[in-house]
Amino acid sequence: MAPWPEVEKPETNNYIEDSSRQNQNMSGKEGENHKGNAMASLGNKGEIQPAFSTIALIDETRQEEEDPWALPELQDTGVKWSELDRKGKIMRVLYGIGKFIMLLGLLYLFVCSLDVLSSAFQLVGGKAAGDIFQDDSVLSNPVAGLVIGVLVTVMVQSSSTSSSIVVSMVSSTLLSVRSAIPIIMGANIGTSVTNTIVALMQAGDRNEFRRAFAGATIHDFFNWLSVFALLPIEVVSGYLFHLTNVIVDSFRLESGDDAPELLKVITDPFTKLIIELDKSVIKAIATNNEAARNKSLIKIWCVTKTNVTLQNVTIPPSENCTSPDLCWTEGNTTWALKNVTETENIMKCRHLFADADLPDFAIGLILLALSLLVLCSCLVTIVKLLNSVLKGQVASVIKKTINTDFPPPFTWLAGYLAMLAGAGMTFVVQSSSVFTSAITPLVGIGVISIERSYPLTLGANIGTTTTAILAALASPGNTLKYALQIALCHFFFNISGIILFYPVPCTRLPIRMSKTLGNVTAKYRWFAIFYLLICFFLLPLFVFALSLAGWPVLLGVCLPLSALFIAVIVINIMQSRRPDSLPEKLQNWDFLPLWMRSLEPWDNVIMASLAFCGKYCCGFCKCCKVNVEQEGANDKQLKTMEVYENTIAMADDDRGGRRAPSAACGEKTGTNNTAL
Repeated sequence: MAPWPEVEKPETNNYIEDSSRQNQNMSGKEGENHKGNAMASLGNKGEIQPAFSTIALIDETRQEEEDPWALPELQDTGVKWSELDRKGKIMRVLYGIGKFIMLLGLLYLFVCSLDVLSSAFQLVGGKAAGDIFQDDSVLSNPVAGLVIGVLVTVMVQSSSTSSSIVVSMVSSTLLSVRSAIPIIMGANIGTSVTNTIVALMQAGDRNEFRRAFAGATIHDFFNWLSVFALLPIEVVSGYLFHLTNVIVDSFRLESGDDAPELLKVITDPFTKLIIELDKSVIKAIATNNEAARNKSLIKIWCVTKTNVTLQNVTIPPSENCTSPDLCWTEGNTTWALKNVTETENIMKCRHLFADADLPDFAIGLILLALSLLVLCSCLVTIVKLLNSVLKGQVASVIKKTINTDFPPPFTWLAGYLAMLAGAGMTFVVQSSSVFTSAITPLVGIGVISIERSYPLTLGANIGTTTTAILAALASPGNTLKYALQIALCHFFFNISGIILFYPVPCTRLPIRMSKTLGNVTAKYRWFAIFYLLICFFLLPLFVFALSLAGWPVLLGVCLPLSALFIAVIVINIMQSRRPDSLPEKLQNWDFLPLWMRSLEPWDNVIMASLAFCGKYCCGFCKCCKVNVEQEGANDKQLKTMEVYENTIAMADDDRGGRRAPSAACGEKTGTNNTAL
């Protein structure tokens, strides 16, 4: 359908003839003017005059398809440094210093909000996470252990917390090391949910969201692919268990000092003013300590003193006395000397909720809302600040430094150096979630490419395992061996995944998968939330529910679904590469209903639901309608300007199928009759 319904057959030659007639009239009026005669002669040849057209008839750059993954040029729109006077130069330097200080402050608040977010998740679901670890029969199932690791890490927002729970259970002989390995794999997946949530904050700009969400989910895809490849090998051979067992047995281990916490030294003074948690309660629940169920996770007393005294206590007559000197009987009562431990509370904590008379769940919800608000505000401000700072030469230098490869034959070396940089930065900040969440907005605005963010993310995976190894070396003597072995399992699992999915370029599947998902979420932004819910909540819960029913039910449901999923992937690959090898019906998916092969019907339903909700709940549609009308007016004004500058360019542009802004809300607007 023609974009201009009032004009059935727009003849561009008529416009040229009108232009030539106008030129002829001008030349007739001027008479002997040589310039007018030249313009008239050009008009007779049917050419558009430069005086009446400032737009090229054929814009080759518009015809070329733009690459949505190309890094944008952040051009400096301000006044050049050489054109500034002394006062302007001083003000620009002061502005730059102020922006840098503001950026550091925002990063500090960003990291602190991640810490508070983790505490909020632990308050909301910490005790439930401890309950999940209690069913020994389920934990012996490697698939169930995997999804438990995912769920618990998502609930407590910390892989180090879930790993410490596993170490406590192993040291208490409630769980074997071999059964703990799938849980550690699941924790590796669950920790990547944080930067995926952070990527949602850049949904305002379509291309930024495309790059940011792909940069965040590249971590997810690497972890999932590593699990799919290595978990069956571990179940069959136990290579991680045997390798780490040999390494641990070859060392004479001694308990050391506490592991260094570089970032905590900076953030703890602020976060401890908001909330402090007693994480030993979750560990106690996981180790079947019934007394811990009635305890609060919120720490009330920060300074305590433990006194151990030798007291006379009565014991049941059936209990054997260890020594006649420590045990005696008086009538029907048996006395014994025992060490009694008493805890004396000295100083209360100073955080906001030390005296709050609220349950843990309510405080967790309050902190969850506040931390998400601060997180979103900091992220949006950081992105705007980076966009204002990273312009012109500064942006080009940073992009060249981060994204440039070495000359051949050392091109491969740049990725491994980026991996080392990611590992080092993660070791400094003591958290892979913090590092990957920090580089996500940089990927979104185009400073870091997707190809370079991949080795940085892999380095973050290695860096967080080295932190866990140092923490394990500082464990008490009774848990030292198990803590170190589990930390080494985590380390070699990530190393194995890197060997599988990085050295050979054709095996870097997470890059292609994340770009595909980025394209989908850029077109249908609601799909990002759908992906988040499916991968980190609904799918693990579904598999966990099946594992509770036993192996027969789990295999009977998961095997057919897995086979169907693999078959769809294989058919899609063959459709794109060798469609002739497939039966005629399978060469495309047209035989399926539209809702099974396209997201468009789902998008229509969701958009209609949001419009209905906005119309009757928050007046969203009215605001949307005003914005659409403004955009439509701007577009009409733009078309009018293009008509008077260059009619053919406008006609070609309309034939190219320019999409009106009102199409996004499903409304039809009238055409601009005055433009013609």
